[in-house]
Amino acid sequence: MKNKVKIFRQKLELTQQQLADELAVSRQTINSIETEKYEPSLQLAFSLAKYFGVKIEDIFRP
Repeated sequence: MKNKVKIFRQKLELTQQQLADELAVSRQTINSIETEKYEPSLQLAFSLAKYFGVKIEDIFRP
């Protein structure tokens, strides 16, 4: 699934590790989402959207 996680993360000047720590996941999980190798659970997708202050649709596209 295409996503803009990296774009949103970079706008906040966060490293993958910092974002992972905020969401209580591993840095590898963030990397896998950004490189589209892993689709996050619905719960994690909601957590990302909430953290960035946007709708899920603004981050993820089929």
